[in-house]
Amino acid sequence: MPGPDPAVAAVRLGVRRALAPHRARRVVVACSGGADSTALAAAVAFEAPKLDVDPVVVIVDHGLQDDSAQVAAQVADRLRRLGLDTRIERVAVGADGGVEAAAREARYARLREVAARIGAAAILLGHTRDDQAETVLLGLVRGSGTRSLAGMAPVAGDLVRPLLEVTRAQTRAACAAEGHEFWDDPHNDDPRFLRVRVRRALAHLETDLGPGLIVGLARTADLARQDADHLDAEAEAARTRLGSAPWPVDTLVDLPVAVRTRWWRRALTDAGATLADLSSTHVRWLEALLTDWIGQGPVDVPGGLRVVRADGLVHLRRSRRVE
Repeated sequence: MPGPDPAVAAVRLGVRRALAPHRARRVVVACSGGADSTALAAAVAFEAPKLDVDPVVVIVDHGLQDDSAQVAAQVADRLRRLGLDTRIERVAVGADGGVEAAAREARYARLREVAARIGAAAILLGHTRDDQAETVLLGLVRGSGTRSLAGMAPVAGDLVRPLLEVTRAQTRAACAAEGHEFWDDPHNDDPRFLRVRVRRALAHLETDLGPGLIVGLARTADLARQDADHLDAEAEAARTRLGSAPWPVDTLVDLPVAVRTRWWRRALTDAGATLADLSSTHVRWLEALLTDWIGQGPVDVPGGLRVVRADGLVHLRRSRRVE
């Protein structure tokens, strides 16, 4: 008897590996109704009973399109026909940071709310290798450092991404092979959104540079993640070892730069700095207190902190500046 279509097999394999650590437990499966998340949900419907996993599919309706409620209802109906417990959650999307970021924040918050409510062990997301490549390219453009090049981890706390080894073309092929309808979100072709522009740029680059680009970017993410995880662990160890301020300048200078820049963020966050607003420029000024010392004044950082070098020590004080 012939096996499943190769694309279906690839999706199911990713899901099987992701579900295995959660035997006899509940999981949340996020589904927008697109090809990626529909293929994910269908594979979960096939694999979960064999692993005694209890999946609950959550469709988050952001209300950003006039027919969003109708689309959500149609997606839910298709998933229920697969035997999946499916729920629709409506969220309000703010404007802070742009629509993309605000929608993502609202979506993840609601997924976590549902997971907590039902006692789910993990939240499964439908990100593919193509999404990973786009994330790495976006990190390159932003110049955000090794952690951004590390892309999305297969497992990041409660978030699990079973399809990072599967391409977008494979998820569409898997849906076609099994006859699953899916919804093409018009926002995925709207150039107002940065992710769409990155996707188009990646397609052009792949045409010019060759079909291995997406694979190469995804591999870069895996390698960068290993490095970033190691450096983060070293910075965490330094934070434990050095404790709270004041810190000896000589001891800080002895730390490798890649470790020390991470240590700055952890140490200052512990002291009350606002991590989201602590930019690479702030870190560069802080580094200058150690490695380019010419008697310069203090560095004010977000959160009302002032970093001062005096008598061979780095001190923390409250900032006098109104932020």
